Amino acid sequence: MKKTLFLLFSLVFLVSCNENGDKTEERILSDSSGNINQITLIIENELWEGQVGEAIRDNFAATVEGLPQEEPMFSLSQIPPETFSGFVRRNRSFISVQEGDDAGARIVKDLYARPQTGVIISGESEEELVHVINESSKKLVSAFKETEMKEKQRRMRKSLKKDDKLEEKFGLSLDFPSAYRYALEEEDFVWIRKEIPKGNMEILIYEVPINQIESDTNTIGNIIKMRDSIGKAHIPGPTEGTHMITEEAYAPYLFETEIDGKFAYETRGTWEVKGAFMAGPFLNYAIKDEANNRFLVIEGFVFSPSRGKRDNMFELDAILQSADIE
Repeated sequence: MKKTLFLLFSLVFLVSCNENGDKTEERILSDSSGNINQITLIIENELWEGQVGEAIRDNFAATVEGLPQEEPMFSLSQIPPETFSGFVRRNRSFISVQEGDDAGARIVKDLYARPQTGVIISGESEEELVHVINESSKKLVSAFKETEMKEKQRRMRKSLKKDDKLEEKFGLSLDFPSAYRYALEEEDFVWIRKEIPKGNMEILIYEVPINQIESDTNTIGNIIKMRDSIGKAHIPGPTEGTHMITEEAYAPYLFETEIDGKFAYETRGTWEVKGAFMAGPFLNYAIKDEANNRFLVIEGFVFSPSRGKRDNMFELDAILQSADIE
């Protein structure tokens, strides 16, 4: 308990420095480290193995929507408080769970490294800690996702492909690494590809009239029809007569979001090849561009059988979210 209270005091002291400004400016912070979408859990072993740890896993390692197999939102790595020192403090994302203080959850930035997002969760009992975790998880997950997305985009900017083809065709700027190449270029359609072990990562760009998606209230049905028509016209399967479609057995997830400050429909689900045993996850953004009476559609999908695809899809999402539309 003394070690836990000492760690909490240290964290609060650093947060106070951060909020006051003066002392933080005197500290020289190292670069943060860690794999994308990994969170370090600083929590006593007995709490981790009990209901508190279960609540953390339920909220921060929940299954990612739209993947064909179960994969966690974040990879979690637990350590007891006394080992949270040295280079371990440079991990980009961490959660510190403290039993024995007033209930609450607070987000702190750049305590030990930069960029870094930390969360301090406290409560006077295990039941109170579980309540805090469940009540605050949505906000905390959003903060970690934002941090990881920015870090992924920062890493990609180190080696971007330089060209102006998308701007000429669609008035679109998209940041994607030089490892990607153009697989197909047509007047109104572009297919970009990156080869990975035993598979590929793909990006599609095209545009459709606004009324093709918003002709009626069945938005998801219209997006599926749009995708399937594009698949039939441009994405052939391994044998003659086969092509990519939206998986017929399950409806995709549909969300409303923004890309480059513009309204967009976000669709996540599974694609398959009609007439062949091929499938994988896709992410589709239909961006409403009223000035040009169109939806600009940018999509990423992965083919990587028998392998995890969470990180592949996260990379594609980071590319798609970099879209800048004239």
